[in-house]
Amino acid sequence: MKKFCLFLVGIIAFFVLLANIGPLLGLAVSLVVTYYAVKEFMRTDSTGTKILWGIIAFIAISFSIANVPAILAVVAAYILYVVYKNWNKTKEHKEDIIDADDPFTNFERQWNSLNK
Repeated sequence: MKKFCLFLVGIIAFFVLLANIGPLLGLAVSLVVTYYAVKEFMRTDSTGTKILWGIIAFIAISFSIANVPAILAVVAAYILYVVYKNWNKTKEHKEDIIDADDPFTNFERQWNSLNK
């Protein structure tokens, strides 16, 4: 049942990621353009060039805001990662966990090693 639920969540996350791949790419491009425009804005000394880079940065930030649904794609990619990590994880049984502070458990383990 756990594998089926993980599979179902993984399929849903995959389709959400696939549906939002366009906004994700748009967000990535607009963030790169914004970074480059701000970097050039800080580097230049000319007032006209600063205005030009400021306008470019403003337009790129506007495109970034328009691509906010890309956050769903990032969340879906993270969910796919978690599903992938938990796919083959085994359930720990109480018998497998050995308490190192329990003297009786340590005695039983040492007694079994002596009897071998």
